[in-house]
Amino acid sequence: MKTEFIVVLLLCIYTLPLNAQNVTQQQPIKRPNIIFILTDDQRFDALGYAGNTIISTPEMDKLAQEGTYFKNAIVTTPICAASRASILTGLYERTHSYNFQTGNIRGSYMANSYPTILKNHGYYTGFYGKYGVRYDQLDLQFDIFESYDRNGAYPDRRGYYYKTLGKDTVHLTRYTGQQAIDFIADAKTDKPFCLSLSFSAPHAHDNAVDQYFWQPESDVLLQHIDMPGPELAEDKYFEAQPKFVRDGFNRLRWTWRFDTPEKYQHSIKGYYRMISDIDREIGKIREELRKKGLDKNTVIIIMGDNGYFLGERQLAGKWLLYDNSIRVPLIVFDPRLKKQKDSDDLALNIDIPSTILDLAGIPQPKVWHGKSLIPIIKNPKTSFERDTILIEHLWEFGDIPPSEGIRTKDWKYFRYVNDRSYEELYNLKDDPKEINNLAKDLKYAYKLASFRKKTNSLLLELSDDYSKGPSNLIVEWMENTAGATIIDSNPEYGWVVPEGAVSQSAYQILVASSSEKIDNNIGDVWNSGQIKSNSSTEIEHGGTRLNSRGTYYWKVRIWDRDNRLSRYSKPQMFTMNYPK
Repeated sequence: MKTEFIVVLLLCIYTLPLNAQNVTQQQPIKRPNIIFILTDDQRFDALGYAGNTIISTPEMDKLAQEGTYFKNAIVTTPICAASRASILTGLYERTHSYNFQTGNIRGSYMANSYPTILKNHGYYTGFYGKYGVRYDQLDLQFDIFESYDRNGAYPDRRGYYYKTLGKDTVHLTRYTGQQAIDFIADAKTDKPFCLSLSFSAPHAHDNAVDQYFWQPESDVLLQHIDMPGPELAEDKYFEAQPKFVRDGFNRLRWTWRFDTPEKYQHSIKGYYRMISDIDREIGKIREELRKKGLDKNTVIIIMGDNGYFLGERQLAGKWLLYDNSIRVPLIVFDPRLKKQKDSDDLALNIDIPSTILDLAGIPQPKVWHGKSLIPIIKNPKTSFERDTILIEHLWEFGDIPPSEGIRTKDWKYFRYVNDRSYEELYNLKDDPKEINNLAKDLKYAYKLASFRKKTNSLLLELSDDYSKGPSNLIVEWMENTAGATIIDSNPEYGWVVPEGAVSQSAYQILVASSSEKIDNNIGDVWNSGQIKSNSSTEIEHGGTRLNSRGTYYWKVRIWDRDNRLSRYSKPQMFTMNYPK
């Protein structure tokens, strides 16, 4: 019986159809290599393919021509630190809460970063250049890496020229390009790789007089050209800004770079030349891929980390939520696909990690906010089902006002966090330069209210428990102050610190004379500013004297032990009644 069973079994195996026998013998689909290139401060139109006839970017233009160019690529936060954290983690700044003044980004978010996931799924991962996020375990993300940026110790060209190749001191752009070439040359063929490159260029070297430093090869570019002046350069566009913008870093840096014709010509040409420097390195990288026989299976993605003002509105830098600041170039070139088309879908920096994992055949974490761009790249007729995005800049820094809002293809709404009464509304279809602010036009009152409501809902939807505000507010030890009266003319405030903060390092109290003002984050009676203290009880009123019989509204937010900022608490109303 046993012998007969084995004979029958063998007959069954050998009489199977040929394709059925080969199922177990098929090789797994070869996963592509991926090179992700991030530039620093390259705005959306600093690219020949975008219609810029002055800049020289032939290599980027070829990739855009052969790949998918996203016309409406946007960063959710227009500043390098937060944007880079979003690219790594797939999360809005609203969630990861990382900026220049916080402690390290949370390890739980980085455990779900795209390089960590790729490395854990068999990719050989590398990184060179400006990492830009405080995190102490790059070895968990990359098999090989080197993190470096402009050297602030040198207030001159040495900020860009301090790295060496052999005996030569070279520009950081050349150095980063060579690291990429060496990485590709040494690449093994037994596993796919993902190389992340982050060029410091074309970021200005802020503490140097000349600001921009390029390589000698770019000297010939733009030599005999007078660069056209910026759009919206008239005084009226600057004067239309709120005072806190006019007095802030956007204006200060304009005086560093653009406030005289000589500075303007030097800075614009330097900015363009530094992008051309990167472009040449991309050409060398592609040539190395061809030499190694890897060009047919290596996807190349290029993106800017944020946009940039080049003198528009008499401003410089980024940070604000105009399109100059939030729109960036984005190209995805997949050599395995033929006839890739341009896309006008809203593509975001938080889509980059989703796209990279999709290329690698790895599901993205459910907590990520982005979407893979691959379905659009494969079929341009695919609907992305994204009509509204949150845009924000939340860093609480005195000279850069934080702001938040939403953008659709045709509309933009934003407001300033610390005074929400400053609102801007633009019909981008009719007014792409964002000149005519419709926020005060009664004809658009309904649309303004709708965008305001949508912004508020997205703020909550895209926040996590770590950012919860304080709760259980008390005035003079009373939690339920509605209907009660406060008899102390100088009352004390208190609250419960949210659990996610672990401990409080600072707080800010706002006391307002109306519910409208407190909703707009205006503390017209008392704005304590940031008070460095872990106290959350018996905080004595420190603002304008409270009137007997007066009704007031207050709320509070806190900074946690790593200087991450919470949302405001819900406001509390109280009424005074004390002897005069």
